[in-house]
Amino acid sequence: MQKMKLVVIGNGMAGMRTVEELLKIAPDLYDITVFGDEPYPNYNRIMLSPVLANEQTIDDIILNTREWYAENNITLHTSARVNKIDRKNRVVYTEDGVSASYDRLLIATGSKPFMPPIPGNEFEGVLGYRDIKDTNDMIEAAKVYKHAVVIGGGLLGLEAANGLKIQGMEVTVIHKNQWLLERQLDKTAGAMLQKNLEAKGLNFLLNKNTEQLIGDDKGRVKAVRFSDGQEIPADLVVWAVGIRPNYALAESAGIYCNKGIVVNDTMQTYDPRVYSVGECVAHRGISYGLVAPLFEMAKVCATHLANFGIGQYKGSVTSTKLKVTGIDLFSAGDFMGGEDTEEIVLHDAVGGVYKKLIIKNDKIVGSVLYGDTTDGSWYFQMLRDGKAIHEIRDHLMFGQDSLGNTGHQGQDKAAAMTNEMEVCGCNGVCKGTIVKAIQDKGLFTIDDVKKQTKAGSSCGSCVGLVEQILASTLGGGYAPPSTSKAVCGCTTKNHEEVRAEIRTHKYLSIPDAMQGMAWSTPNGCATCRPALNYYLLSTWPHEAKDDPQSRFINERVHANIQKDGTYSVIPRMYGGVTTPDQLRKIADVADKYAVPMVKVTGGQRIDLLGVKKDDLVDMWKDLDMPSGYAYGKSIRTVKTCVGSEFCRFGTQNSTQLGIDIEKAFDHMWAPHKVKFAVSGCPRNCAESGIKDVGIIGVDSGWEIYVGGNGGIKTEAAHFLCKVKTSEEVMEYSGAFIQIYREEARYLDRTVHWIERVGLEYVKQRVLEDAEGRKAAYERLIYALQGASDPWAERVNNREQHKEYETITV
Repeated sequence: MQKMKLVVIGNGMAGMRTVEELLKIAPDLYDITVFGDEPYPNYNRIMLSPVLANEQTIDDIILNTREWYAENNITLHTSARVNKIDRKNRVVYTEDGVSASYDRLLIATGSKPFMPPIPGNEFEGVLGYRDIKDTNDMIEAAKVYKHAVVIGGGLLGLEAANGLKIQGMEVTVIHKNQWLLERQLDKTAGAMLQKNLEAKGLNFLLNKNTEQLIGDDKGRVKAVRFSDGQEIPADLVVWAVGIRPNYALAESAGIYCNKGIVVNDTMQTYDPRVYSVGECVAHRGISYGLVAPLFEMAKVCATHLANFGIGQYKGSVTSTKLKVTGIDLFSAGDFMGGEDTEEIVLHDAVGGVYKKLIIKNDKIVGSVLYGDTTDGSWYFQMLRDGKAIHEIRDHLMFGQDSLGNTGHQGQDKAAAMTNEMEVCGCNGVCKGTIVKAIQDKGLFTIDDVKKQTKAGSSCGSCVGLVEQILASTLGGGYAPPSTSKAVCGCTTKNHEEVRAEIRTHKYLSIPDAMQGMAWSTPNGCATCRPALNYYLLSTWPHEAKDDPQSRFINERVHANIQKDGTYSVIPRMYGGVTTPDQLRKIADVADKYAVPMVKVTGGQRIDLLGVKKDDLVDMWKDLDMPSGYAYGKSIRTVKTCVGSEFCRFGTQNSTQLGIDIEKAFDHMWAPHKVKFAVSGCPRNCAESGIKDVGIIGVDSGWEIYVGGNGGIKTEAAHFLCKVKTSEEVMEYSGAFIQIYREEARYLDRTVHWIERVGLEYVKQRVLEDAEGRKAAYERLIYALQGASDPWAERVNNREQHKEYETITV
């Protein structure tokens, strides 16, 4: 089949990211031709400041080498400015006469620096700051001239000023506003920034309007004049007062533009064969200059160019996390506030730390951080999720560490780490490896870092720290990822949207769900198939079709695979209670199958370790005990203490309640493993305070705790309520678990789900809505009706034995 032709105008970050995404999902669909008006292949534009500051070279910031284009059969034209698009004949032309025909056209012409129309802009030594040529011109000027003036006190202007200072020039920054970075900082933080930069040798003139640039008799700029009549010397003038979408080419071709190339949510222009991404675009009236939104556009555009017909870009919620000349800054939302808002402020002028949170209706609506941005992503997460803060308000300003999360999810300060310090313990990745990968490979997202370095790809506890390193390394090029994350690369729908579609359209199988939701890959992937399978089963119990091949290996064979390829077998012991007969069976089975290790688990069970796969079914038959589900995303154990039956301190019969819970909820699948514990008194010998559901007996009844976790990062459970009877314990804890089953994202533990929705939401659903609670509990009991033990099924079904038998030739 003949390939279609894709022409890309613009060899920058947005256009090439679209091509990269397209090559991942449809590598053989197009013959691709790329036109770039610079003499370089695709490079990391946000790293120009380090080049100016002698921290990087041009070669260091190349993202896609010429060899990469050749390896992917992409025709690259550099120093080739396209000046005409013939939409009727579908051909583009360059100034030097090169042409290329297209079936699809992608316009990614970016932006250009805005230079106000004042007298003197034509003089030599006056330039904008946007590309490698501008950077080289500044470096060369610094070798000859002394006085530099940077007009614009935004991020780009300050980085240019810092670089020119390092190059040895006397630098004055001109800004028309009252303080620096007024779009990112309030007046207090702006003043702190100015003071720090003045200590580095930079000069500032604020509240100044530039009226004219004055030249010498050779046509080079020599001074800047302001509207108040003041003049200052200037051998070099750098305009850094903003950018404008570069849409003149598209407009000249008759493509509808309005302060940018107007696109719909698929990144398609008014011409259906022409797409556009990046800073040249006007999407819903907004043009974006941060990297993260541009990459979101690129991913959506690629799915449509690949003819998958999925994906919508609906705009981006952005924050700004910057490193201006070594000073950390963060801002998000409405950080200025107003009459209907309140402020929480921490200001340490001597220590150089300033934090301000804007609160409205018990929620964060804006924040600005200076000097210590450790908790910026945490605040931003709460802002985007609209999370109520009243429970943590008194600790809010002191950060996530103050809530007992020290060191978890990246709350250690990345900036204080040396390159040799380990970040990811699971994969042995140090900070220096991550920094080098970000710089050398042009990484911009957490997923990019995971793929290149493996950091954060295992247990996930270091992801927050990786994010800090990413933000610190990229400076202004980083924006935190959206909380509305797609299930995987096969769809743009997030977990909540997928569940809603399954419920609305009553999908009962994975193929039906994928077809109905326009999955981009016909068979999905290892990430989405297990999630879809769980969502179908939990939404439509007894109706949805279980797909064993969409389960992880442990759940497919109903045993926990070990690192040497053998398996772990843990029979069910309800409430941790056993009998001499069961113990004899376990001992006999351990002897018969030469089990290398027999171990008592932390959940009060006996674990037979090192079992061969071929022996599993026969072992289950000999044991004649139910599966303990130690391998599954399911209820694992209900740990108990001996309680009032034997213990002199026991106030309630915890053992019996634990057995009742375990039998009632047996065979229950969930988004992740679920652990219960029942303690007979507040001494809490069953460790109920770190379980998904913990129950503690007191004189007048039972206390119920939820959301605990004793895993990688210990989380104390939250007090939910106090009830009088064991029947109430069953109803309240069952309702909590059912709501978690129905609403949590696949692979979320209860602690992660509660973090996202808030404990108040859980209390409202379980405690305040009595009818809803009873209905949720009844749905759980209904879902578990008729469930059979998987070990017994395998024993009684000879056809299913084949999966456990070694094939001999």
